[in-house]
Order: sequence, then C-alpha cells, then structure tokens
Amino acid sequence: MADKGEYLKQAEEASLEVDQEVTEAVQDILSTVRNDGDDGVKRLTEKFDGVEREELRITDDELAAARDDLSADHREAIDKTIENVRAFHEEQRTHIQGFEKEFQPGVTLGQRIVPVESAGTYVPGGRHPLVAAPAMSIVPADIAGVDRIVTCAPPQPDGTIQSAQLYAMDQSGADEIYCIGGAQAIAAMAYGTETVPSVAKITGPGNVFTTEAKRQVYGHVGIDFLAGPSEVLIMADETSDPELIATDLLAQAEHDPNSRPILVSTDEAIARDSMSELADQLPALETEETARDCWENNGEVVVAADSREATDIANEYAIEHLQVMTKNPRDLMDDLYNYGSLFLGDHSPVVFGDKAVGTNHSLPTVEVARYSGGIWVGTYLKTLTHQQATAEGAASIAPHAAKICEIEGTHAHRLSAEARLSTDETADTD
Repeated sequence: MADKGEYLKQAEEASLEVDQEVTEAVQDILSTVRNDGDDGVKRLTEKFDGVEREELRITDDELAAARDDLSADHREAIDKTIENVRAFHEEQRTHIQGFEKEFQPGVTLGQRIVPVESAGTYVPGGRHPLVAAPAMSIVPADIAGVDRIVTCAPPQPDGTIQSAQLYAMDQSGADEIYCIGGAQAIAAMAYGTETVPSVAKITGPGNVFTTEAKRQVYGHVGIDFLAGPSEVLIMADETSDPELIATDLLAQAEHDPNSRPILVSTDEAIARDSMSELADQLPALETEETARDCWENNGEVVVAADSREATDIANEYAIEHLQVMTKNPRDLMDDLYNYGSLFLGDHSPVVFGDKAVGTNHSLPTVEVARYSGGIWVGTYLKTLTHQQATAEGAASIAPHAAKICEIEGTHAHRLSAEARLSTDETADTD
C-alpha cells in the first residue's frame, strides 16, 4: 500500500501470510502423502474433489478424448498460444550463456548453464480453469532442456482434467500428467509416490493451500516463488480512456474475490470517471458477483501529484501486472523496476500476457516483485561454476588462500592451500 498520493478508494494491505488452520491442514496433507503414497493421494482426492480414480496418471485414452472434446477453433487458439510462448522463451534461452576464461596465467574459471533433471508443474483448476497456464510452466521447462516434466491438475466433476487444459498440457510438452489437485499434488511431486516420481523443482500457481504446500516442501525441492491472487496496477494520466481503464480493472477483478485491481492516476477527473465507468460496466458482466466482491473489498484508486510520484507509488506496490496507459508510456519505463510484467499502452492489456502474446503469466504478487521476477527459462536452469589451475596458476593463488585461512583459523584449509606452494614458498611460511 502506497504512502504517497491521495486515496479515493483504499483497501486493506495484502499479505502472503496464511491462517494457522491452513498451515496445519497442509502439514496433515503432506504427511498423509509422504507416509501413504498413492493410497493417501487417492483418499485426499476423494475427500477434497469428490472423485475416485483408479489410476492417478492420465491415460492415452483421456488425452485423445480431451482432443476430440475441443473444436478445431479451440485447438488452434491453444496451439497458437503455445507457439507464441515457445518463441519468446526460446529467445530468452539464447541470451543465457556459459563461459570459460583464463583470468590470470594458469587459472581458468567458467560457468555452465545446466537444466534441473526434473520439474513438477502445477496447473490450477478453480472457478475458471486457466487454459494458457500449462504453456507458461511446461514450455519454459521444455526449452530449458529438463529431462522429465511432470504436470498435475485437479479433477473436474467428471473425474478427469478439464479438456482444454489437458490438451494444452500434452501439446506444451509434459512427459507425465497426473490428475491430482491442491496440496496433495505438491506433496506427491515433492516426495514421490508409487506412481508419481519425485522432482527437483516445483513451479506453477495455485490457491492458498497449494502455495502453503510449496512453502512447506521448499528445501526438500526447489520452487519458483510464492504467489497470491492476481493483481493489476494501471497508471493513467489526463489522456487515458476511463472506459478502457474500467474494462481492464474488471478483467483482473473477475479472477477471484481476493484479486487486487488498482488505479494510480495523475488526473483526478480521469480517476473518478474510471470509477463511474467501472460501476456502469459491472452489471453486464457474467462474472459480476466475483468482480463486484473483488472491487468493493480490494479495489484501490490513488491520485498522484505527477508522473514522478505515480512511478514511486507503482514501485512501492511492486505489483504483478503493471499496465501503463499514459500518453507516452515508454517514457516511464526506465523509472519502473518493481513489477512482474509490464504492459505499455492502450493496446497492450494484461489479458494478452495472460492468454496469448508469449510472455509468461506466472508472476510474483504481493510485493514479491521487489526481489523476484516470474517464471522464465532460467527458472529451470542452474548456473554451475568450475575452475582449473596449472601448477603455475596454483602457486600464484595459494599464498593468498593460505593467508585467508590463517586469518580464519581454518588450519586444514591452510594446509590444503600450502600443499600447492613451491618448496621455497612453503619454507617461507613455516
């Protein structure tokens, strides 16, 4: 929450903290899966999803049925999104490189860029199963070169994964797909069961239980980051269109009652007109109940004195989606640095990033953007360093290493360094 500007509408500050009841419930779920494996997962699936499955892994018949369930137009839209996401992340990969260099005579240092061996990606279900979500976590892992990509998603009432999501998972490059939801899916991928293999890193968004499960398994496996409900901050000025502003705020508000739609404007009239326009648009939404609940409880409107104060406010929020709808949006770009993804101009709405343009939509929320970006190819890569010294190179490094060890009092380390000194130099240190 900004400490600058004048609030026309203000909400409570968001937080990633969870209730103790959630923490304890997730602990129980993780323990059940870790101790009881497949049987534990099946009991939890029946308990939370009301579904009984004989096999946890999605079958070839289910994949074929999901494909047949979609129209050609729907398959084409999904395929195009995957294509765009793949193109963007392939370009990312070309800009991540290793190196090796002789930094001084006889001392060569370098780094290698290596993928994690296995990754588990979670695709949430919820009130609106997100069809673009599989591409956002699976495609970057595939491009990074991850050898085994495991994907989990919760069952729908018919007992299997929603058709469009399932088709997208398959087309994005998942090696194994499991019909498991929530914290039990995170547990299965972290600890492994008789059917689900354990992985090195888990990524992907989810509800509070999924996020808390990722927090609790972190250390046993890697994770991408912790995230809360979706959020957007729109920056506006006197040239902005209140109708577009309202439309784009509502696009985020319909995600979840806990989403955060925020407007920061340097023009009070535009801010007030946008609020009025939003109120007019709400009744026509098919998702009015969710969007209204979100806007009334979490929507915020701030009037900034000028563009400098507006950028300061935006950086303070460190928002997931930052949408700049000012006259010259690129003029503000260099001053903006805390965000998950940046959307410049009236023709670059968040929905493009969420669904189709190619950048990743798995992004940090609740100020996590102060220290982390979203999922990218690098999420699935490790930077491994190496060094090699000749006898000459070792002799040049050893005296300094030995002296540091002397200062620290690490005697065995010092002996290791001195073992690489020449005979004369060794004598001089005695």
